[in-house]
Amino acid sequence: MRKAERLFQILNLLRNRRTVLTAKQIAEKLEVSERTIYRDIQALSLSGVPIEGEAGVGYRVQRQFDLPPLMFDHDEVEALLLGVRMVRSWSDRQLAASANSALNKILAVLPSQLREVEETSPIMVPKFQEQTLASQYSEAIRKAIKNKTMIKVHYCDAKESNSLRTLWPLGLFFWGSAWTLVAWCELRNDYRVFRLDRITKFQSLEEHFVTDPNRSLGHYLEMQRQRYYEYLRGEVE
Repeated sequence: MRKAERLFQILNLLRNRRTVLTAKQIAEKLEVSERTIYRDIQALSLSGVPIEGEAGVGYRVQRQFDLPPLMFDHDEVEALLLGVRMVRSWSDRQLAASANSALNKILAVLPSQLREVEETSPIMVPKFQEQTLASQYSEAIRKAIKNKTMIKVHYCDAKESNSLRTLWPLGLFFWGSAWTLVAWCELRNDYRVFRLDRITKFQSLEEHFVTDPNRSLGHYLEMQRQRYYEYLRGEVE
């Protein structure tokens, strides 16, 4: 991490806390030494940032202090615009509306020449698939993931076999033309991946699930990493 970026991270950490943060706590969050944090705090103070506190006790920024609004360059605005267009075209209505609202807030504080990027950018995302089966049920599934509530789905797989599954929804993945759900399947007692456009019926349940080290999104991703490394080493086909 570059020093400028680290200073910005330290400042944000201090601004987002009501109580003091020790150099040790900041160092652990940024994965640097405490000595580095002491030097960075001194650099911020010398630059005029009103930091209160001392070594061994903790630090905080005076409440009245605020950063000037951040400015984006042309490429950054275009990247944000591309992301919003992708969300609007390929996600559910709620996410699309939230992305559009966020973009409008950003555009409102930009100089006029950068606001024009929305109209002039040649990077487009076709909307032919907007609000189709590709993202069906994703809003309800996102809610279930957040609240850790189980769901029940009727699923038709690639071989057109139908099944009824009770699932612990863990994560949603977008693959360019399809959304998939990673879930713990009670029928198979294992992880399974389901395409949203192959779910024929959906039901939200009231029962909650509790993840553990062997049944979680993090565990699933780690398993996939290990399988990928094994494939690279030629240990699996």
